[in-house]
Amino acid sequence: MRMFGSYGNRTGWLVLALLFLLILLPLAAVIIQVLLPGVFFGQWNVGDLSLLLEVFHRPLWLASMKNSLFLGIGTTIFATLLGGLLAVVRSRWDFQTARLLDFAVWILIITPSFILAQGWVMFAAADGLASNWLGWHWVSGFIFQPSGLVLVMALSKFPLAYLAIASALEWKVDRLGEAARLCGSSAWTAWRTIEFPLLLPAICSGAMLVFMDTIGDFGLPASIATVFRFPTLPYSIYSALYTSPIRFDMAGILSFYLVLFIVLAMTVQFFVMRKSRFDFLSSRAIRRKPQKPVRGGVLLTILNVCFLLVVIGIPFGTNAFMSVSDTSGAASFTSLTMRHYAALLENAGALLDGLLHSLSIAATAGIVGLVIGFLVAYVLTYSSFTYRRMVDVMSLVSLAVPGVVLGIGYIFVWNQKWLEPLGLLLYGTPWILVLASVAGAIPIITRIIVGAMAKVPGQLLNAAQMQGASFGQRIQGILLPLIRGSLVSAGLAAFGSSVFDLASTSILYPPDFMTLPVFINKAFEDLKFAYAAAATLTGGGIVVVIIVVMEWLFKPKNMTSGREIS
Repeated sequence: MRMFGSYGNRTGWLVLALLFLLILLPLAAVIIQVLLPGVFFGQWNVGDLSLLLEVFHRPLWLASMKNSLFLGIGTTIFATLLGGLLAVVRSRWDFQTARLLDFAVWILIITPSFILAQGWVMFAAADGLASNWLGWHWVSGFIFQPSGLVLVMALSKFPLAYLAIASALEWKVDRLGEAARLCGSSAWTAWRTIEFPLLLPAICSGAMLVFMDTIGDFGLPASIATVFRFPTLPYSIYSALYTSPIRFDMAGILSFYLVLFIVLAMTVQFFVMRKSRFDFLSSRAIRRKPQKPVRGGVLLTILNVCFLLVVIGIPFGTNAFMSVSDTSGAASFTSLTMRHYAALLENAGALLDGLLHSLSIAATAGIVGLVIGFLVAYVLTYSSFTYRRMVDVMSLVSLAVPGVVLGIGYIFVWNQKWLEPLGLLLYGTPWILVLASVAGAIPIITRIIVGAMAKVPGQLLNAAQMQGASFGQRIQGILLPLIRGSLVSAGLAAFGSSVFDLASTSILYPPDFMTLPVFINKAFEDLKFAYAAAATLTGGGIVVVIIVVMEWLFKPKNMTSGREIS
């Protein structure tokens, strides 16, 4: 039974208006530019709609669409399985180096994909570290092929599934499993038939996050494409925007297909979950506390260390080597130097300004996005709002569409002269970066919180309402404490991803308002690869420390005896 509808409907309309302003309106502006080229510049021309079918006839467009689907589906399957397995293991057992896995998850989330790709390219290139140092000449051929790119993407994107599923495993209800065991079921059968189906919302949310982030990712496929040609839809959209003349119509058409793929994926998720209930928390639920494994603890530690050496050691190890090397690829200890860090200290003012700007934008976007994402998740989980499905679609679209396209839409919307008397001419101000960051953070926040809310029965809130509790009291006294861990995870994930948002900030940042990703990217554009790597490791290290401290301060602590829900 859903909550009584008045608050749900009012919240639904508020959420719908916010999502329209932040996401749908900028994307609609891009599509309008396809239909009426130049309309935002005072020109009235009719676009050529036959271009919608050109994707099936132009070799580059068709190859880009096929490659994006292959990459998205393959990465989703592999990354969701990997993230789910790691989340289950981490929630059950407390072994040595277990916290390093949590640390690695946050590092991978906040690191821009082009930095990860650079590390893999440096490692797996024909003259890279694997070949020169380890003699593994087979690595280059293994990585630089479609399936190898899926592997690299999955090892970079699995944290999204890990966080969504781990949040759903925060609480446990032993009565269901105990009932199955009393009926003769083995531990494996009880997990497979009871616990796993109850995790389905979180698994679907994690898979959706992975698919959208993969199919809309530009940095990693584009960087690896310098060695292995593998055009994707975001790469082709970028090419349309940065060629002369600029093809806004082409960018809009390819963006349309990206959104279409997301809608199809959401439709599949809807049919999987539409006839089932997944709320299982009761008064006997306790916060899950990982236990020391009776046996196999050493094996878990060894496997975890090996895994971390691959997902963290390869991309960051090669970037670290490059930051202290005179060359970009030579695997020689004789070329090690600290001059790139020295140059960074000499230019510390520019780096510090960019870092502070990025941190302030990410913090503001994280807080605002967390509020909006919570309201979106509430509407999707508990309300009977008529347009819930539309809210769901709109909350996910910005993750699918490349930031460069969304950024151009923001230019069209917020660079209108009639907004100036209203004080809403945001283009050329830091506030437009905040809006773009909020739009990009909402999908991540919403998917994590939805997975957590799905396990909280609506009857708990309805019972409190019947006892006279107001809407705010029900949210503050019941819902927020039960999903506090997920809220912290969602907020920090949004904060980390916003700090290194290169796509939108590269075209929206105001004059004399440098941000950290733009600072790093400009160094790459100037071919100062080692200098850029040093800036990345320095700035990224500071951000990681901030996230770890915030998680320690605000994440719920495991209680020794467990705290029951009352």
